[in-house]
Amino acid sequence: MRYLIVGAGALGGYYGGRLLEAGCDVTFLVRPNRAKALAETGLRVRSRFGDIDIPAPRCVLADALAARYDVVVVAAKAYDLTEAMHSFAPAVGEATAVLPLMNGLSHIDALKAHFGAHRVLGGVCLISAALDADGTVRHFNDLHTLLFGELDGSRSPRVQSIAADFSKANFDGRLSTQIVQDLWEKWLFIAAAAGMTCLMRASIGDIVAAGGADLSLALVDECATIAAAAGHAPAPASVTRARVALTAAGSPITASMLKDIERGARIEADHIIGDLLSRAPDGPASKPLLRLVYAHLKSYEARRAREQAADL
Repeated sequence: MRYLIVGAGALGGYYGGRLLEAGCDVTFLVRPNRAKALAETGLRVRSRFGDIDIPAPRCVLADALAARYDVVVVAAKAYDLTEAMHSFAPAVGEATAVLPLMNGLSHIDALKAHFGAHRVLGGVCLISAALDADGTVRHFNDLHTLLFGELDGSRSPRVQSIAADFSKANFDGRLSTQIVQDLWEKWLFIAAAAGMTCLMRASIGDIVAAGGADLSLALVDECATIAAAAGHAPAPASVTRARVALTAAGSPITASMLKDIERGARIEADHIIGDLLSRAPDGPASKPLLRLVYAHLKSYEARRAREQAADL
């Protein structure tokens, strides 16, 4: 199958690099600066599962995109999705599958509206990775899982073909027959982890040391009740994993959203926290911690916008 990876950052670079390493047909859709960097230094991945060095991987710019692809893997931030959809639209044919690797659920509706529901798959990444200033993809933890599947849970020929390719690559690719449930469970975890570490501007271990473990547990519970009200109550094992991870003494973990705040970057406040809060069955006021998190993140966005305007 022919893959177009939209973006060659942490996620696109990691999973796209692993597919290339396995001999799959992969092209990266990138912006000019990233294309230039990849041409000069190649795609570099540093991971405990093995490093990757691919000189000059095949790249294409949006204005030169004409060919159709079997699978378009969308590794973009939610706030870039509208621009990304327009950029890769020429690559989408009647039989193309669109596989987003994004958090939350609002992107699913946006992709369905733009390309048709029959083209859209669900995807969930379980990995901690980032793009260094020098363009190297750094993989930090011992997970590199990618769950994917049809939104209706079927084992279609196309997802089985993707599964065959993923099985050759050096990451944990799994075909899921409950991908919507998987999306909700990842959303619960990422909202709680991002919410608490951003609110406290601290790692999980520091929050625990400050006596805030009970607040983390309460935030997990608020998120879980929203998922349950939407018909996707998280499995007990999923809730337990979240509770354990967010109360681990000495844990250095911080959410990527906090890293974005610390460098003054854009964040996915509306897509990860705001959208979840809007789905609270009894209204936002019924989820005081999540509401506090959202107000904190929106305050950051307001300050960032004001400071950027002042610099103009």
